[in-house]
Amino acid sequence: MAEKILIIDDEKPTVDMVSALLRRRGFEVYDAMCAQAGLRMAYQHQPDLVLLDVILPDRDGWDVCWQLRELSDMPIIFVSARSGPEYAVKGLDDYLADDYVTKPFHHDELVARIKANLRRAPNSTTSEEVVFNNGDFRINFMNREVWIQGMLKHLTPKEFNLLAALARNAGRVVSRKELVTEAWGGEYSDAIDSLKLYIHYLRQKIEVNPQQPEYILTSRGVGYRFSDR
Repeated sequence: MAEKILIIDDEKPTVDMVSALLRRRGFEVYDAMCAQAGLRMAYQHQPDLVLLDVILPDRDGWDVCWQLRELSDMPIIFVSARSGPEYAVKGLDDYLADDYVTKPFHHDELVARIKANLRRAPNSTTSEEVVFNNGDFRINFMNREVWIQGMLKHLTPKEFNLLAALARNAGRVVSRKELVTEAWGGEYSDAIDSLKLYIHYLRQKIEVNPQQPEYILTSRGVGYRFSDR
């Protein structure tokens, strides 16, 4: 079955162009030119991914992103003419979007980003929840929750994506570059230097003794492995 993409953008030439592009690539496409119509279509059609403009005639895209997040954990990609890094940071960190693409964009790059985000998204072939250590450690991908010994741990979006990437590869050493790309996207492939810092943050939140981790193990010179104990 074709994956469903919802485009929310008030520029008709952009909507027409992207719709035609994605249909040629085998996607099922819906589009809306204002926030109200976009939210209505999201409820009706349950898309697998949303392409969302920041500037809309009736409400800004930031607010729409929050409302979509209440509906589903589907990937949301901002597609906007606002190109400063502050806008990408706002969309990714403050509003929990999955990616940020600036206009004008290359057609193949947009499709590649859509496919990458769909691969990382929970789907019917991926268990909604994984359990480790006889139930003491649970990760719910749909709700983006982590429970350890009955306590809910509060992770940032980037921390959760990193933990999810490790857990989905439990028992296997994942290289640093592969881990960064799978957790945060190809645009972060050069951010390997910050990976060690985020591993440190995660260990502080999920390990009983972060200095002697039981779950996130280091494979020196290669990457990291999540213990499938």
